[in-house]
Amino acid sequence: MYNITNAQNTVQYQPVKEESMKASEVLSRVYEALSEKGYNPVDQIVGYIMSGDPTYITNHNQARSIIRRCERDELLEEILNVYVENKFSEGAGNKDRKIA
Repeated sequence: MYNITNAQNTVQYQPVKEESMKASEVLSRVYEALSEKGYNPVDQIVGYIMSGDPTYITNHNQARSIIRRCERDELLEEILNVYVENKFSEGAGNKDRKIA
């Protein structure tokens, strides 16, 4: 039963904290969800990054809400970092190539 003395106390709202994820984890989970649904993950993620429209991303496995945990520039930065590491790293046989 409601107690009148509790009516004078301020109730604090405690929002549920979302699990923080690195951009690499976000991209992996979204890529997997898009693949499972039969979409071309690269095309869909590019569409989202370019437009900001979350409808490019499926709701399957909460991918749409997951991708919105990162800013689009963070996602692009992660993609570019992985590309540069793979393309221009010494281990990739490109010792002579340098980024200007």
